[in-house]
Amino acid sequence: MEAPPDNDVLWARALRHSYQGSPALLGVSVSVRAGEILALAGPRGSGKSTLLRCLSGQLVPDEGEVWFNSGPVHTLPETARERLRRDRFGWIGADPQLLPELNVWENAALPLLLRGESSRAARAAACEWLDRLDIGDIARRRPTGLPAAKRQRVAVARALVTGPAVVFADEPTAPLHRNDRAHVLRTLTSAARTHGITVVLATSDPDIAAHADRVIPFADGRAGTAAQDQDQDLSAPRPATV
Repeated sequence: MEAPPDNDVLWARALRHSYQGSPALLGVSVSVRAGEILALAGPRGSGKSTLLRCLSGQLVPDEGEVWFNSGPVHTLPETARERLRRDRFGWIGADPQLLPELNVWENAALPLLLRGESSRAARAAACEWLDRLDIGDIARRRPTGLPAAKRQRVAVARALVTGPAVVFADEPTAPLHRNDRAHVLRTLTSAARTHGITVVLATSDPDIAAHADRVIPFADGRAGTAAQDQDQDLSAPRPATV
């Protein structure tokens, strides 16, 4: 295995993955610099979500390598990958998946509570992020019945509360109205830039991708120039150089 460049917080090479024989990734290579906001832009079903899951350690690719901070992710046992996701990564999906039995601050603090932080410290950290995201006034409310934009901001707070190195965001604004989309994304990108957090964002919306520092086109399991080459021989795919 060849270690990635020192200035890349995330690095993947020649990733391939299939679901029940249907290819999702076809030789994808990608690098992400520390503090960068990177958008993977392409239609639904193009492989963006699969790439995010591989980069974040949720999924081990069939072939290829994934590195984080010069350490291999793809060879880690499941327990170590779980620890990595809990301690160093944040995740935001289209569905915030808030627990209805917990109030807003408890949902936001959940990653800290799960790793053994005291309730007082976890609450203070969660409420600080809720205040930054302009939803501190609902900290004691249950998430059921909250507007979608506020629920998604709770998910953003939960992703940021541990001070992660990387936040992965998979279509985080998809269920929102246009104005709410822009607000939630500005909130996420502003917080990330202020705190030096790397963001890898998957989106099918060009307006959302425009908020990123760099955009990689994605199509049919390929990234970068390979995604744009419609005449490429599908029987002999080559890794994309990104």
